[in-house]
Amino acid sequence: METTARSLKRVSNAADLPVEDRARLVVGADFWTTAAVPDAGVAALLLADGPHGVRRQVGSADHLGLNTSAPATCFPPAVAVGSSWNPDLARRIGQAVAVEARALGVTVVLGPGVNIKRHPLCGRNFEYYSEDPLLTGVLGAAHVDGLQGSGVGASVKHFAVNNQETERMRISVDVDPRTLREIYLAAFERIVTESAPATVMCSSNRISGAYASENRWMLTSVLRDEWGYDGLVVSDWGAVHDRVAALRAGLDLEMPHNPHSAERIVAAVASGDLDAAVVTASAQRVLDLARYAPSDEEPVPDLDAHHELARTAAAECAVLLRNQSATLPLGPASGTVAVIGELARTPRYQGGGSSHVNATRVDVPLDEVVSRGSDLGLAVEFSAGYALDGGDDALRADAVAAAERADVAVVFAGLTEAEESEGFDRRSLAIAAHQVDVVRAVAAAAPRTVVVLVGGGVVDLEPWHDEVDAILEAFLLGQGGGAAIADLLFGLVEPSGRLAETIPRRLEDTPAFGNFPGELGTVRYGEGLLVGYRWYETRGIATRYPFGHGLGYTQFETSALTVAATGPDTATARMTLTNKGTRAGKHVAQLYVGSDSGPVLRPRRSLAAFDKIALGPGESTTVDLELPRRAFAYYDVTRGDWVVPGGTYRVELGRSSHDIEAVAEVLLDGDVLIERLSLESTIAEWASHPVFGEAFRSALSGNTVGLPIDKVVELAGSMPVGKALDMMPGTGSGDAREYLEAVIATQ
Repeated sequence: METTARSLKRVSNAADLPVEDRARLVVGADFWTTAAVPDAGVAALLLADGPHGVRRQVGSADHLGLNTSAPATCFPPAVAVGSSWNPDLARRIGQAVAVEARALGVTVVLGPGVNIKRHPLCGRNFEYYSEDPLLTGVLGAAHVDGLQGSGVGASVKHFAVNNQETERMRISVDVDPRTLREIYLAAFERIVTESAPATVMCSSNRISGAYASENRWMLTSVLRDEWGYDGLVVSDWGAVHDRVAALRAGLDLEMPHNPHSAERIVAAVASGDLDAAVVTASAQRVLDLARYAPSDEEPVPDLDAHHELARTAAAECAVLLRNQSATLPLGPASGTVAVIGELARTPRYQGGGSSHVNATRVDVPLDEVVSRGSDLGLAVEFSAGYALDGGDDALRADAVAAAERADVAVVFAGLTEAEESEGFDRRSLAIAAHQVDVVRAVAAAAPRTVVVLVGGGVVDLEPWHDEVDAILEAFLLGQGGGAAIADLLFGLVEPSGRLAETIPRRLEDTPAFGNFPGELGTVRYGEGLLVGYRWYETRGIATRYPFGHGLGYTQFETSALTVAATGPDTATARMTLTNKGTRAGKHVAQLYVGSDSGPVLRPRRSLAAFDKIALGPGESTTVDLELPRRAFAYYDVTRGDWVVPGGTYRVELGRSSHDIEAVAEVLLDGDVLIERLSLESTIAEWASHPVFGEAFRSALSGNTVGLPIDKVVELAGSMPVGKALDMMPGTGSGDAREYLEAVIATQ
């Protein structure tokens, strides 16, 4: 009989267990549960896939979403929630997922996924929030807060730089330290330090040659020592290669079960190769997860309420990209409507793979559009237009005929599950050619054409963009997405989504082009800091739609931007927001920061703060946004710390990363940085030093063979002074070396 967390009182101290039991605890008992130690009252704990719904498998276990799981509400995946820019929404989804998880006996839900969208073809982008670490971190922290505040442990994943599916189990990521800190670790850092997730899941890939599961610098030096994390580190399924090395590195729990790991741990302790205290600490963290174990009498979830939340959330996530001549919303004057596309009748609403949820119900877009049209007395006709697995001339001809009879055509197009899923990366930015043919043919036949895009990532819009009147980017909206799309098309809900990732004009324009997915076992992050919009804005490359873009049916106006320093490295921005339209709506205020201060390359602008504000027609409000130290800081690899240089910073208020409405400047004192000098320091560094520079210049001026001191600094400023002592006439005397060494010794 299975020993469950509901049936036993658990031991509280791992040190009281024999080493054999401690070793068993740090290795999964099977695919989804931790080990039980019945004699000691230690019960098994159940982990289950998430994060946009519970995938509690009830039959054979797998990690690809192939086998049956218990019904659960399928909320919008992260690709959609990212475009909501609404942390409260992410929190509410986390709360609802927790209620269902506890009812299903789940202790830890595996999610959220907070890896950065480095490249648009990553097959798992549907499970990640954004290309920006601030937006990702804020939404991820909110999800963790909602989940754990309702009694279920989170598992923030995949730590770290898991930004592709190609060779994900063994690819080695070559990324510079500053980029790693500022782009790829920042969201994890925020979530760990602010929300204390129950678990952090390590990734499967290598980092500079070392598997993440065996990377002590990542799992211990950074995660625990720097960030103060005291929770459990769990492996991604199958990510452990050397269980003893992984334990030493800081990986507590190996999943799934490995029949040899426990005996290897015991043998390593017996031989002195592994400190028993390491095993004890990891086993204790497994025991401590019991605080999230569900009780025997969990309430039955209100699935109707959860479905309504799924629908509400979906409507807030979709992004209205284009709306020429106010084609949307549809209304009584819109005339007859033709709905075209098999994806309207056979909806795609979630990604494929381990996060595939067995939805409790699914709103079908076609049915919902017909219903809304009927309420307004509008005739709605349907034509499939294409098959999901290919084109058909007869279906396309029927779609064109339907478009000719209609006043407005609504075409559903996008990516099928065969084209994107966990396990492989997309092969192209394009949607299928037969779908493109249908969109173009319908646009040529219909007086007005609306395209509803579905899929887990951005797609190429160029072949047909200018031929259609409106585009609604629906991404994947969960089980309530069909109703939400209809509500948005007919204006029952105001579009308020904003892109969480850039839509490029060409794949060749993307930051990682040429460095994705790597070769010969290594992928080089050659774009460095310039990921996503940072690349396009810094390099001046045009996009089809920038990060942060999104339209609505009402009009917002922002004015009176002011920024004031609140300390040497912090500031507050204030602005006035007014809804100038006749409809209620939501606007996302986006603040970006840029500066030329400091000795390092800074992106042209980086998202520093945001807020989503709801206003009724004619309403106005004052919006204050705090700009903390990190908004102005860069990671200094020589100091191993975050630094804010003194200087002037641009604070830009945007409707997107490209559409900047107002700019204000703020002068910050920043950090007082006094470089430590050595013989490796350059002549220029010595000459400009705030403490020793003047004396150095005076000492040098007598040994410059008649050249002015400034000319010497210009010509030889990049030369280390130690090298100068050896190479420059007159500077290699013992007195000069003694002087420099005396200065160095006083620091």
